[in-house]
Amino acid sequence: MKFCWTTINVHVMEESIAFYTNIVGLTVQRRMNPRPGTEIAFLSSEAGETEVELICSEQNSEPQHGRDISLGFIVDSLDLKREELSKRCITDIEGPFSPNPMISFLYITDPDGVRIQFVENSR
Repeated sequence: MKFCWTTINVHVMEESIAFYTNIVGLTVQRRMNPRPGTEIAFLSSEAGETEVELICSEQNSEPQHGRDISLGFIVDSLDLKREELSKRCITDIEGPFSPNPMISFLYITDPDGVRIQFVENSR
């Protein structure tokens, strides 16, 4: 079995695409309008191993997301990522946390309240 993607229902497609491309570093792979009032965009990492599906639909104008789920993305340097986030005026940074010497991470939230985790693995 292989994991396909994570689906996130969003309020404003362009705002969410900007977040996931500019802040997370994903690239839009494809966009479609399967029916009137609904747009879907698939984004992935350069290696194509992470895929996020964004859905913006008039039928779901108030998507709900819980704080108990997060999407994790590996970064080379948590310090550099934090610096980048600050330059982009991202202020809702939680952490860094280091539950053991081998890993550190921090959280931010996307435009719809989904928690995004940036993770640095120590070598």
